[in-house]
Amino acid sequence: MVSINSLLADTPFSLTSCLFAPPQLLIVERMGLLAGILIILVVGLVLRRVLGLGSEVRGRASRTEQLSPAQLAIYTPFSIEVETQAAIISISLNDAIEERDAGHPEIAWRLVTLSASEWQRVAEIITALLDALKKNLPNARAVIPYRGMVVRRFKSQTMMDFLRMYEFLEKVIFRSRMRFHLQIHTLRRAAATLTAEFSRVYQYGERTEDRPPELWQRLDIYSHDFDLVTKESLMAFRALLVCLPSESLVVLAADLEPVLRRGVRTASVPANF
Repeated sequence: MVSINSLLADTPFSLTSCLFAPPQLLIVERMGLLAGILIILVVGLVLRRVLGLGSEVRGRASRTEQLSPAQLAIYTPFSIEVETQAAIISISLNDAIEERDAGHPEIAWRLVTLSASEWQRVAEIITALLDALKKNLPNARAVIPYRGMVVRRFKSQTMMDFLRMYEFLEKVIFRSRMRFHLQIHTLRRAAATLTAEFSRVYQYGERTEDRPPELWQRLDIYSHDFDLVTKESLMAFRALLVCLPSESLVVLAADLEPVLRRGVRTASVPANF
């Protein structure tokens, strides 16, 4: 029968050998551990650079506010049109709720009707904008600054359920161009989904005149989420503008000009730079 002492003596990496190892051996082992950690850090930094997650992306993202005069000539009239009409939707719904609480249901519903008409206009503009961004995305010459949508900022269960799949896909896609394409697709689907939900609730109240508190709450929540979608769409618009060359700006301006041509608060987008 083999004794415990003989096993300890024959085992090269036993507890006894570790306790009584010379200081030089401990130093070598620690240096080997540090070398392994440094190798892991270097590999991580290289992968971060290859995947476009390093300082280059942060630097480009910090420059998204610096639009040239040519880029501003495209962005400003479009953003004014969208922000103005989105504000009309929010203000009209807020006033409608106040009129309802004050005991003026007819005036309140007329304000809801105004919001519904403006909503359709904004939905058309946002859809056309996102289609134009998708069309001009292949012309981008740089890493596109990307910011994901924060699901917790949305209030409707419809949007939270819809964006769960977006969150999953965002985690498994690393290339900035593909992630930006996913964002455009998601925003377009979100705008269409919220428009359909708002229209369904509005048409029910218009047809039946049954307008319980739950109906008003849904209108308010959908309006909040739609406002977020319009803001995210404008930020995506601005991010792509930074990455487009001058010749592509002319093409994008031509794509967007018919969208604003029907507007009454903005001038047409200039096509010459």
